[in-house]
Amino acid sequence: MEIRRGIGVSPGVAICRAQLLEREGARPEKRLINREEIHGEIERFRSAVDNALAELEALRNKTAESLGERYGAILDFHSAMLTDPSFREEVERRIQLNKFSAEYAVQRVLRNRARSIASSGHELFRQRASDIADIEHRLLRHLGARGETTTLLPLEPVILVARDLTPSQTASLSRKRVHGFATDLGGKTSHTAIVARALGIPAVVGLGSITREVSAGDLLVIDGSSGTVVIDPDQRSLERYRLIQRAFEEFEAQLEYLVRMPAETVDGFRVSLHANIEFREEVKAALDMGADGIGLYRTEFLYLESERPPDEERQYHIYREAAKLMAGKPVVIRTLDLGADKMPQGETSPEANPFLGCRSIRYTLICRPDLLKTQLRAILRASTYGDVRIMLPMVTSVEEIVRTKALLADAMDDLRGRGIAFNPQIQLGVMIEVPSAALAADTLAAESDFFSIGTNDLIQYVLAVDRGNSTVASLYQPGHPAVLRLLRHIIETGRKHSVPVAMCGEMSGDVVYVPLLLGLGLEQLSAAPPNLLEVRRVIRSLTLREAEETARKVLTCNSAGEAEAILREKAHSIVPQLV
Repeated sequence: MEIRRGIGVSPGVAICRAQLLEREGARPEKRLINREEIHGEIERFRSAVDNALAELEALRNKTAESLGERYGAILDFHSAMLTDPSFREEVERRIQLNKFSAEYAVQRVLRNRARSIASSGHELFRQRASDIADIEHRLLRHLGARGETTTLLPLEPVILVARDLTPSQTASLSRKRVHGFATDLGGKTSHTAIVARALGIPAVVGLGSITREVSAGDLLVIDGSSGTVVIDPDQRSLERYRLIQRAFEEFEAQLEYLVRMPAETVDGFRVSLHANIEFREEVKAALDMGADGIGLYRTEFLYLESERPPDEERQYHIYREAAKLMAGKPVVIRTLDLGADKMPQGETSPEANPFLGCRSIRYTLICRPDLLKTQLRAILRASTYGDVRIMLPMVTSVEEIVRTKALLADAMDDLRGRGIAFNPQIQLGVMIEVPSAALAADTLAAESDFFSIGTNDLIQYVLAVDRGNSTVASLYQPGHPAVLRLLRHIIETGRKHSVPVAMCGEMSGDVVYVPLLLGLGLEQLSAAPPNLLEVRRVIRSLTLREAEETARKVLTCNSAGEAEAILREKAHSIVPQLV
């Protein structure tokens, strides 16, 4: 028996035989053509592109039908690349000038692009490099090249083991036959992870060398909750994981009764439980999970999914739809969080360190105030349909709030001039996600209607740890004493200045940290819709006094390891199926 640990990206336990996906990808030889063959090679390339686009459209429709529009849209990048004039022109130029065969020209162009973006080291770019490899394989297949040696449609239930799975491969998985998967590569935020969670397939990624350690037919256990893979488990381990598997399935089924129950501790402390969303389709998912509102509506994906920024009218309709569906419940819309690893199509960041550069509120105030003003007008127009609020990302100083308020006033004047109604008292809050904002929260409070703690970046900046860097991943510690003391300071400052404080970072959706956060005094948590029932279960299993005692213990710890041990033990006593 061997145990390997990676990154659990989709919870649950799967116990099956392994099937290896051996896909090296086609490697066409360098073949030069004669002048008279150029026209024919270009036509072959164009035909392959057309066939690949038709295939992608069919797969996209199938995925959207079975999982929802959001998941079908994951494949839109592939289609956008194939229809990109610069890509097609570059391939055809290599065929004409270098006299490359269509296969070799495609490979050279796409691999150059993949290397270029992968070298940035950022998670989103690494995902795009994987997407480009998928596009290359699809085009070469339509050009007649061979490469994939294993089918994704096994005849019996298996756990799929692969170097990596592309988004289109993952979308093609049969839930009846593929009970889990394990990959060498991948991360929590990859497209593959998103689809795995949607399908409900237990998955562990980032295992490093699992493809070299597993043989076809090996019995595997995948624990997507803990990120564990067991190779050829002994009888005792097998029986234990079967018990865990049954317990998890029963636990998930039992959570459904919590949808309409309040997020309230045993002794009556009420917590407002909101949802973090990125796509319009998730508003319904939030309601289905009993969300008290939308605590974070990320809007940058509107700008990343197409070549042109969305105009005011399109944004207005999307925000209005959310407000109407939430029927009076709060909808907190975060303004553009572009920059760093999230650049609009056609733009790249020339900065040496973009995570410390012109991103988020800096990007919109310094580089693109026109985009921010358009977005503010759209949000204002939607504000007449519900409790719509505005939240600013990565604020570092009070001056940024003041400058945004000036743009907001201009947007209001524009709408008055057009005779369009809006809520002139719309709330404006800020995300606390950098140390300067946390330490100077008292000055920000004077200009803010509310705070929302963004722990993902706050932890990264406080500990000087790149959360996308696997080498230092173990140093990204939410339980670090510096992080916990800063959280307490933010919450106490908000209370002192009568500014409501929420949390919308990943910590708020993690059952391990919920008792701590309640004990620190947070009254509003915002998490991804799939996590809401689990968080609600923890809240309803605690007393406020228990939570406060847990927080007191943890705040005396001198190390993250000591704090994490206390928190995990507490969470395990409440939801052992998840911890």
